[in-house]
Amino acid sequence: MNQLDLTNRVAIITGGARGIGFATAQRMLKSGASVALWDIDAARLDEAATQLAGHGKVSVHALDLTDKNAVDVAAAATAAALGKIDILVNNAGITGGNGVTWELDPKGWARVIEVNLIAPFLTCHAVVPYMLENGYGRIVNVASVAGKEGNPTASHYSASKAGLIGLTKSLGKELATKGVSVNCITPAAAKTEIFDQMSQQHIDYMLSKIPMGRFLQVDEVAAMIGWLASEDCSFSTGAVFDISGGRATY
Repeated sequence: MNQLDLTNRVAIITGGARGIGFATAQRMLKSGASVALWDIDAARLDEAATQLAGHGKVSVHALDLTDKNAVDVAAAATAAALGKIDILVNNAGITGGNGVTWELDPKGWARVIEVNLIAPFLTCHAVVPYMLENGYGRIVNVASVAGKEGNPTASHYSASKAGLIGLTKSLGKELATKGVSVNCITPAAAKTEIFDQMSQQHIDYMLSKIPMGRFLQVDEVAAMIGWLASEDCSFSTGAVFDISGGRATY
């Protein structure tokens, strides 16, 4: 593993108790950062904190990311606990199950948009002022190749991730002269607990679309997020970085 320089940086990682978020926390701690894990699952947060104990400074915050007041409180608590906020990784997300668009439950469809798109807006809304105050920041949004291509039987997930790409591009332009970069990644599927929300048919479809013939590893995603969150990423903003095993065609 190559060494990133995140010394004295403070990172918020949403969905940080498991999967890609947890792997990113491990990577950032090894690179010198302090991390705040934001997740809705308090029990898993406690487990994550125990696993990460001794690897660096960690704070945990249980909250619903679609609740604006809860997000604002968590941002203030993170800044108080760790001294500042330099990095925001919007990783938390849900799939909402699978089905053709006309058969999906409208409430379930809307919930995917709330968690995958509105929540990242709320976290950016809360955290950007801290970054502006310090004149420095890195925001990394975890979108999906589905947001570029549109997966069948996943219109809600695909639409939410397409929206997250658009949010990245808009916010990146707004902050381009402020010392704060905003980029997103569009991974192919990584085999995490989110697979529990999908049908086997959809899982097989996703694998069939990846030329490398395997699913993405969480450590591979964490490596890309880590670089995008570092000072080395100094001239990219509003950009989309593929990590799709050859699937992405544009």
